[in-house]
Amino acid sequence: MTTASDTPALNIALLGGGTVGSQVARILTENADALTQRIGTRLNLTKILVRNPQATRDYELPTEYYTDDVDEVFEGADIVVELMGGIDPARELVLRAINQGASVVTGNKALLATHGNELYEAAAEAGVQLSFEASVGGAIPILRPLRDSLSGDKITRIMGIVNGTTNYILDEMDSTGASFNDALAEAQRLGYAEADPTADVGGADAAAKAAILAHLAFHSPFTLDQVYTEGIAEISDLDHKAAADAGYVIKLLAIVEELDDPAGVVLRVHPTLLPREHPLAAVRGAYNAVFVEAENAGELMFYGPGAGGAATASAVMGDVTSIAKRKLRGGPGRTHTARRELECLDIGEATTRYMVVVRAADASGVLAKVAGTFAEHNVSIKSMNQTPDQDSNDERQTALLAFVTHRAKEAQLAKTLEATKQLDVVDEVLSVMRVEGK
Repeated sequence: MTTASDTPALNIALLGGGTVGSQVARILTENADALTQRIGTRLNLTKILVRNPQATRDYELPTEYYTDDVDEVFEGADIVVELMGGIDPARELVLRAINQGASVVTGNKALLATHGNELYEAAAEAGVQLSFEASVGGAIPILRPLRDSLSGDKITRIMGIVNGTTNYILDEMDSTGASFNDALAEAQRLGYAEADPTADVGGADAAAKAAILAHLAFHSPFTLDQVYTEGIAEISDLDHKAAADAGYVIKLLAIVEELDDPAGVVLRVHPTLLPREHPLAAVRGAYNAVFVEAENAGELMFYGPGAGGAATASAVMGDVTSIAKRKLRGGPGRTHTARRELECLDIGEATTRYMVVVRAADASGVLAKVAGTFAEHNVSIKSMNQTPDQDSNDERQTALLAFVTHRAKEAQLAKTLEATKQLDVVDEVLSVMRVEGK
């Protein structure tokens, strides 16, 4: 009978010793015996590639583990774990690992959303495995269910809160009335937001994750530059008040959906209104959640901590143990190469509902005039709410009109807004937000 002690250990090389890398190193060393029993062989952490081997870290190992010598790190590595972030030199190092026959685990969403197809094809050609569960949703196991559990179904749509920083900020603005700047400052103080939060609040982080989700859901190559992206920096107190008055909450959502007419996929990230009874509306603080719609399985939701060293390290280790078990059994690595060529459609083809808030003259006939303009452009109004305009001046009394539409194409709404702005009774279109959920 073969035991774990009879099986050669698998060597793990770690690229990056930051917040997540330190936690992966901790798990590999502190839980070594438990992992050996679980897998059937020992996982041997060999070297950790860092910029400064002498720097202080969240979890300290003996100094001999740390090096800035790339050749030393790659020597004898069976599995390479890349947690450096960014594109360069991560892309070069991942390709080097693949080409030398090592399987790779990465949490690098920017790399995958930009060069994913190149890496997937390189791994398939080399017969090694490239796994990336930690790239979307932190500890939430979402990519493996898309790839495995739902592989016999047809996914039609994914809608997710995939950035904890923006969810925390929007939740604070909604629940406490905090301003955007105050909520951002608190998120930075708590460690949810970086000193430079541009990638989070600008939507780029969520957009990278949208591209990865679309690749797995629709089996077709998509990249970051194909994702329509809006951030949350322009969300105002007025937006939150209008949303609350209508029974909605604002969330930054990543949405990928396959359309039949025209055929293709729309990828978008933007602030979105959700009914307060929708499951995603209840996701608070820095948590993430992904809502999947499939033809046969129906609606599924995956929820959990979307960031943090230990939580993300959990997802990394899930990939590491999966690869280790496969290596023990033998056989080629699992590949993720695209098998379809779906067109990425313009945002104008997306169909959703909208809330439009305008400042208009407070006089008879105004509502009919605005509503008539919407109707002329085939955008049907579902509901309307009028409130006094606190900024109204003595020259002309104005009111705020908040319209919620039925479903319409983005292109239709754009034409409607242009026509509405030309009306003599309308001073300004103050806010336009998309509405999802039933």
